Amino acid sequence: MQLWPAIDLRDGRCVRLRQGDYQQETIFGDDPAAMARRWVDAGAEYLHLVDLDGARLGRPVNLDSLRAIRAAVDIPCELGGGIRDDDAVELLLELGIDRLVIGTQALKRPTWFRELCGRHPQKLALGLDARGGRVATEGWLETSETPATALAAQFNDEPLAAVIYTDIETDGMLAGPNLAALAEMQEAVTLPVIASGGVTTLDDVRRLARQGVAGCIIGRALYEGSLDLTEALAVSREPVGS
Repeated sequence: MQLWPAIDLRDGRCVRLRQGDYQQETIFGDDPAAMARRWVDAGAEYLHLVDLDGARLGRPVNLDSLRAIRAAVDIPCELGGGIRDDDAVELLLELGIDRLVIGTQALKRPTWFRELCGRHPQKLALGLDARGGRVATEGWLETSETPATALAAQFNDEPLAAVIYTDIETDGMLAGPNLAALAEMQEAVTLPVIASGGVTTLDDVRRLARQGVAGCIIGRALYEGSLDLTEALAVSREPVGS
């Protein structure tokens, strides 16, 4: 199972939010590139980046930080937040981001998203952020009536790299992942599913690996020290059934 340490960017800093609430922000560093190197030095093979300003404004914002991260580390990086048109997609791919996470526009402009998948096979991930099982959009500021599983199934046959499922109620709360919701998502699609939200302990990592998810994103637990990345990587590589 892949582990993706998260680096959330706001005003050029590394921050974490609780349940996507911009009023519940904790700043963990002023140098995103140094944070990226920290995780790579601890063994990270992938990084999950989020442009929180971009998610609110609908366009990429933290470009200087992204360039610095790409110059600092040589591992695959994915990015979500504010990717809502062709120009943003081309800009970020040219900047060196390996794959882009798109959520809001997959719901609001499904035809455009399908065409984008065809033009950039395996370069896009469908980002499904759910509150009560319903898709949240606009940087989690709005909640639709669309079930996350239904939206995922709609794009199951597209050449996507993954479905990234975030349970907003557990995100940043250090309360464990929503395993039941993840199981429903795994049943809805054949695409790789990456879990996000609430991953706090080695047992959380172990349960996700045994459930068969392709990967998990870890944020606040790493920053607050309740989870050690090197130990989590070792658990993620344990044979199923061990």
